[in-house]
Amino acid sequence: MHKINNGLIYFFGALGGLLFGYDTGVISGAILFIDKELKLTTFTTGIVVSAILLGAMIGAAVGGTLADRYGRRRIVLAAAVTFCIGALGCAVSWNVGSLIFFRVILGTAVGGASTLVPMYLSELAPAKVRGALSTLNQLMIMIGILLAYTINYLFANIAGDWRWMLGFAFIPGILLFFGMLLAPESPRWLVEKGCENRAREILNQLRHGIGVDDEISDIKLTNDQPHSGYRDLFADWARPSLIIGIGLAVFQQVIGCNTVLYYAPTTFTKVGLGSSAALLGTIGIGIVNVLVTVLAVWLMDRAGRRKLLMIGNVGMSVSLFLMAFTSGSGAATSIMTVISLSVYIMFFSLTWGPVMWVLLGEIFPLRIRGVALGVSGVINWFANLMVSLTFPSLFARFGTALFSVYAIMGVIAFIFVFCMVPETAGKSLEQIEASLRSSSLRNVD
Repeated sequence: MHKINNGLIYFFGALGGLLFGYDTGVISGAILFIDKELKLTTFTTGIVVSAILLGAMIGAAVGGTLADRYGRRRIVLAAAVTFCIGALGCAVSWNVGSLIFFRVILGTAVGGASTLVPMYLSELAPAKVRGALSTLNQLMIMIGILLAYTINYLFANIAGDWRWMLGFAFIPGILLFFGMLLAPESPRWLVEKGCENRAREILNQLRHGIGVDDEISDIKLTNDQPHSGYRDLFADWARPSLIIGIGLAVFQQVIGCNTVLYYAPTTFTKVGLGSSAALLGTIGIGIVNVLVTVLAVWLMDRAGRRKLLMIGNVGMSVSLFLMAFTSGSGAATSIMTVISLSVYIMFFSLTWGPVMWVLLGEIFPLRIRGVALGVSGVINWFANLMVSLTFPSLFARFGTALFSVYAIMGVIAFIFVFCMVPETAGKSLEQIEASLRSSSLRNVD
């Protein structure tokens, strides 16, 4: 194992999140200029934006399974290479078809990163700070989105504008590749594959030798459970975690988060802002994203996952209702829209943005963790695809009133969390698994 600083291990582990954020966020500004050059219709705009989501479904579907078979680290390395290929392909696209193709390729890496990074970080992190370290993924996503918004603004008036915007992702892709060459494999995966000595060596470095024997024993005890693969996803003992995972994956999207991230500049231009002002406005939203996600890192293990989700639902639904009742154009409407969008994204970045991915990395049993994360990831990206693909047409028809639908979904999500989602803060992954198994047994009885 390469001896590198623990902080660097977690940084490179979370760097896939930055690429995830950049490649999903950059299209929000680039689409304004792609539209001018390639003459997009409302339908093709939705296809170009959503193509990455189709690829993400593929990446999420196979990423977890491949990670279970070949290891978390190797598949993150493969995702880094795919990020680089997709970024360069998008930058040199010669028509709408080629741009869509390379956006799909890029999406496979985004989807893989969306499931692998939370899994990797949760399996490396000690229980008492696992929420904070896993939230590094969401912090990196938000930094990636802010970087995308900034690059969009800087290249807005340069020849080949959107090509530079999309191609810039090559740089962090290369950084991720070389960083992961130095990072360790997940010790939990190593124990599962019979490499206990190597796992112990990694845990000794990560934990500074404290509690390693007990942690290895817990991992081995959980790993000895007689189960494996897709068949067990629907077993009685796995059902509680699967319901929670699928529910969280769907609700994170139907509360409208990515309509804000992907179409914020479009929304701003619809209420009277020019292209440059719209891009500058998104930088403000990006800064809010990052600052609030830093706060989420601090709160994750203090306030608890469940409480944060419910607080987020209240804040997001209120701001979405405010946007829904904002109509017309002019300075007052523009200011109200910017404020409402900023408040919405503040609550999302504090709660549902990081918490959902942290929970998905925690609630699934070890032996099906990769498969179950893959299924949840596919469902999350499919919901994302449906919302993002339909938003341009629906927004053109209904305007800001459309946001009331997402607000209602936020109310339903609140009820789901209140009734179904347990608190996982401060518990080891093995304790969480044992608790959910006990819950399934009580339901059977």
